[in-house]
Amino acid sequence: MAEVIWNKKDLLGLEYLTQEEIELILNTADSFKEVTSREIKKVPALRGKTVVNLFYEPSTRTRVSFELAAKRLSADVINIAAETSSVKKGETLIDTGKNIEALKADIIVMRHNYSGAAMMLARHLNISVVNAGDGWHEHPTQALLDMFTLKEKLGKLEGIRVSIIGDIAHSRVARSNIWGLTKLGAKVTVCAPRMLIPPGIEEMGAAVTTDIDVALRDADAVNVLRMQFERDQNSAFPQQMEYFMKYGITEERLAKAKKNLIVMHPGPINRGIEMSSEVADCPQSVILEQVTNGIAVRMAVLFLVSQAREGKNEAAN
Repeated sequence: MAEVIWNKKDLLGLEYLTQEEIELILNTADSFKEVTSREIKKVPALRGKTVVNLFYEPSTRTRVSFELAAKRLSADVINIAAETSSVKKGETLIDTGKNIEALKADIIVMRHNYSGAAMMLARHLNISVVNAGDGWHEHPTQALLDMFTLKEKLGKLEGIRVSIIGDIAHSRVARSNIWGLTKLGAKVTVCAPRMLIPPGIEEMGAAVTTDIDVALRDADAVNVLRMQFERDQNSAFPQQMEYFMKYGITEERLAKAKKNLIVMHPGPINRGIEMSSEVADCPQSVILEQVTNGIAVRMAVLFLVSQAREGKNEAAN
């Protein structure tokens, strides 16, 4: 089998990756995870490089995870929040990106509230762009760390059954997970109230149900999404308690599922809405392991895009 070579300067979404490229990221992350358990949690892989975290939306886990990943690769890190930057003075996204490039940064990790923003920026820059979530489009590194965690727990991804429960309509996490899991041979089912299931999901390769018991019955893992009530401009969502009664993951519902069903959540958790506290903290929950694995996965992504860009620069010379 031919060796897979990573040749993309950017990571914009799992829709644009092959099965082999996704597997390369996961395998690279596996090699980096050992670093996170060392007394000195650093390798010199990105020494001399600068990573800029450019976040147009609030974030805790993702931003801190990328910062730790970059620092463990020995990169310099700069954090820029849009509300304290020149964006407030009217600067465009492309001008912001070009100024960061002119400052000789090497990688921009960007979260943006508009779908497609990462791709647009990447087209205008020679430096690398990593999508840390764009609108309702994709959140590729979250899906990669979810997949990494599942593979670590189950030993494989091919043939496993994963149910994604919750606000599918507004979830970039759901879309990235569907693209990634189906490419690696997993069976994906999405479950939500009908108004939260967007058109086109089945064409992506996922099965659809509005019945929570059906979604849980044969699943090996359940990935529970945050209900994004702040997006409910037309008061179309079910009320929080109503949602929990019909779709919340409880101990009673887990008792009807497979004994070793894996419980996941990308965070932040709304306890008592998406799942009960008992489920969030149960032995089957791998939510904190997902957070830990995110560092290794993001180390792999930063390393690979940096290597690809260096390779292209060498070829140009």
